[in-house]
Amino acid sequence: MDSGGASRTHQHPLLRLRAQLEDALVGADDTHAWSLRHEELTELLPALTRIRTRVQAVELAVATQAQRETVGSSVGAGNTAAWWAIETGMRKPAAHALMKVAEALDDDAHAVTAQALARGEVLVEQARAIIDAVETLPTDLVDAELRARAEKDLVALAEHHDAKELRVLGRRILEVIAPEMAEEVEKRLLEREERRARESCRLSMRDDGQGSVHGRFKIPALEAAMLRKHLDALAAPRHRAATGEPVSEPATGSGRVSRPLRLGQAFCEYIRTREESGTPRAGGVAATVTVTMSLQSLLGADAAAHLDTGDRISAAEARRLACEAGIIPVVLGGRSEPLDVGRARRFHTKAQRVAIAHRDGGCATEGCDWPPGMCHVHHRTPWSHGGGTSVREGLMLCPRHHTIAHDARYQMRCGPSGKVTFNRRT
Repeated sequence: MDSGGASRTHQHPLLRLRAQLEDALVGADDTHAWSLRHEELTELLPALTRIRTRVQAVELAVATQAQRETVGSSVGAGNTAAWWAIETGMRKPAAHALMKVAEALDDDAHAVTAQALARGEVLVEQARAIIDAVETLPTDLVDAELRARAEKDLVALAEHHDAKELRVLGRRILEVIAPEMAEEVEKRLLEREERRARESCRLSMRDDGQGSVHGRFKIPALEAAMLRKHLDALAAPRHRAATGEPVSEPATGSGRVSRPLRLGQAFCEYIRTREESGTPRAGGVAATVTVTMSLQSLLGADAAAHLDTGDRISAAEARRLACEAGIIPVVLGGRSEPLDVGRARRFHTKAQRVAIAHRDGGCATEGCDWPPGMCHVHHRTPWSHGGGTSVREGLMLCPRHHTIAHDARYQMRCGPSGKVTFNRRT
């Protein structure tokens, strides 16, 4: 008798399943999908996804048992999820998240979701969304029967909704099955989430030593929505082009950049252009970063300027900031509104901006059609060379062309029509 065959016959069913799957996949790497017909692809792809989901259901059941047996402790792993990640190359957060789903599915309270996953009717991420929705329902208001009904309804909805949509539906499920208590439950959920969000606010910044600071933050949804609105306004394609490296032909180049880059640049502009009145105070004075530079730096002879934080920036960057700074005198307009503030103000006033916008009609660069509301005011004569903060000295430039105006690689020329052009220096 073949002892190997006998041993295989008495294997655990899950071990036999593993062997059968491995045998079935032999040679699959050499099988080309290009030979499949359209109708075969239409049938095969969803079927393979369901098969993968059913295998994942088995995987999670095994993971739960492995955790019970503290698999991994014998080799010094902190827990089974960590060992699982090390053995498979999975990221540890992903392994812990899967183990959390596995534990939930092992609870009889989530039997409906577990059975649907085993049949391939819901994906793992859908199962996680359903479980999270049910688990967040307050137990003192929603009894076990109602929770089970909510879970059953969400499993049924999974046929037509992805995990993200299920999370939204999960928050509103009581409006369908128990409308009389939906408002109170939502009130509690929102208050709890807001309290946790406030308590878990985080911000960390790390200097990489190469001129950039990396950071991570976690803030409540309300403040995040406000910040997103502000940054979207600054980063909108019709508000700004790329404000980083200029393109080779600044007057006509599109300068398209990715959304993350545009948002990053918008965030820098958001911080940089805060009025002093809107700046928090520390020790009775505005919390402002001070730039110290020599006259030689201001005129372009030196390479760097110093911040009061101990950091250094290029003299070119300091001169660009100085473009929006000032010192006296002040010339008043017809309604006693300052139109020429000489060099006393950091920014052009609202009255000045209106006058300049009316004159220039938008970005003054030849061929640029950016409207006034999306432009900066640039000193026609550089501040470092005595330019004043006045209507005559002001010039409307879009963010991209304003950056180029302070780039030493480019020369700005003003034509008889008042429009400016940029030429790369040779």
